[in-house]
Amino acid sequence: MRITSSSLLCLISLTTLLVSGVATATPSVQPSHYVIPFNRSLFPSDFLFGIGNSAYQAEGASDVDGRGPCIWDTFTKQHPEKIWDRSTGNVGADFYHRYKEDIKVVKEIGLDSFRFSISWTRIFPKGKGAINPLGIKFYNNLIDEVLANGLIPFVTLFHWDFPQALEDEYGGFLSSKVAADFRGYANICFKTFGDRVKHWVTLNEPLSYTINGYNGGTFAPGRCSKYAGNCSAGDSATEPYIVAHNLILAHEAAATLYKTKYQAHQKGQIGITLPTHYFLPKSKSVADQKAAIRALDFFFGWYAHPVIYGDYPESMKSLVGARLPKFTKLESENLKRSIDFLGVNYYTTYYAEHAAPDSANRTFYTDMLASLTTQKNGVAVGTPTALNWLFIYPKGIHLLMKYIKNTYNNPIIYITENGIAESRNDSIPVNEALKDSTRIRYHDGHLKFLLQAIKEGVNLKGYYSWSFSDSFEWDAGYTVRFGLIYVDYKNNLRRHPKYSAFWLQKFLLK
Repeated sequence: MRITSSSLLCLISLTTLLVSGVATATPSVQPSHYVIPFNRSLFPSDFLFGIGNSAYQAEGASDVDGRGPCIWDTFTKQHPEKIWDRSTGNVGADFYHRYKEDIKVVKEIGLDSFRFSISWTRIFPKGKGAINPLGIKFYNNLIDEVLANGLIPFVTLFHWDFPQALEDEYGGFLSSKVAADFRGYANICFKTFGDRVKHWVTLNEPLSYTINGYNGGTFAPGRCSKYAGNCSAGDSATEPYIVAHNLILAHEAAATLYKTKYQAHQKGQIGITLPTHYFLPKSKSVADQKAAIRALDFFFGWYAHPVIYGDYPESMKSLVGARLPKFTKLESENLKRSIDFLGVNYYTTYYAEHAAPDSANRTFYTDMLASLTTQKNGVAVGTPTALNWLFIYPKGIHLLMKYIKNTYNNPIIYITENGIAESRNDSIPVNEALKDSTRIRYHDGHLKFLLQAIKEGVNLKGYYSWSFSDSFEWDAGYTVRFGLIYVDYKNNLRRHPKYSAFWLQKFLLK
């Protein structure tokens, strides 16, 4: 990256806020306007640029101020072998204690919005029943801090940290009882925070929760068939579809509550965040082209189809058959009214090739009759990264946006996550680790393709980089770094802006 005097000023102004976990006053010297040909002025004036984190990954303070245990607390404790570095989210990035200085940095970068999730067990330590006033206090303070810094809070109700008490009571999302408890939790959040929060997401990546937690068993609660992974219990042929159905009905319960009880006077919006790869046919054959569409149905349509059309995609109904639960007429009608926007998380693209059925060892992946790969003729689909599933293919986000526009009636979309991880390497000096040119190219490339999509009529309203700081990355633990802000795990979690942070600051200059 070319270092200029203005970019150094940007770096200095950010760095002043990131010393030893204590924020200093905003410097009087502001970065001069550095004109780069591709910047925010090319996007619509009301387009939101944001960044985010999630409760279990970043907050830490897992046993502080009355927070109850969640399934990730249990999973990391009981199955350390399933986390690459045998770590936990007990400390995360200590956002719980450092949110004020972190939010100041979000403002300093020049972003419009901050996305975060609420920890269900900070509000209800046992998932329901008694409310924890200290949990309410923390999120009130966090929301007020976001607003005081001129930022828009973009709040997710569920980012995988399900209450362990409810998991013990009735099996969590394997039970239809979960919808009522999720509605009760959402009700308190809407009632308490909805005067200030105008952008709600019910669920973050239900697909990831479903297939990693119940198909392969690599995420909490770690269930799967013996033939699908290393799990003590589970059924990869049936449980993913039951869990998905209950996740969708939990979303519907919370969204319907918001729309009937709160939306008219709070004047907010509610949506759901869905992840997907984009899928390219591995060959020009009709069979592979159909396989790519089926993969999109299984990854994205599984959740998008119900909230747009009130039912599952035809391909899923045909291939999964009786193992796929059914919606009642009322559920279907409520689902079609349940979202004001669609959150979309995109990271990478895969090739899809037609595959034969496997009736003996059924899983989510065998049901779609598509073999997914990252290579064709020995060549990767994009630039490889520290994560074996993530290859850099910016064009995929453009193809995905056009697909959603054409398939799902051009809904309002927010890109709620887009980003890249690098390997953690504590042996290199911090000032070298901050030089994340690959991340800069990643965001630059994806934003350019998103701008093209907007020009082609995609109803895109915002873009959230993932993530604000390095933190606990689920099964990868702390072995990779997704943040635009470097967290020095060896030095009191001290924050340092990476080059991508001040690249983004220049991009956002008005």
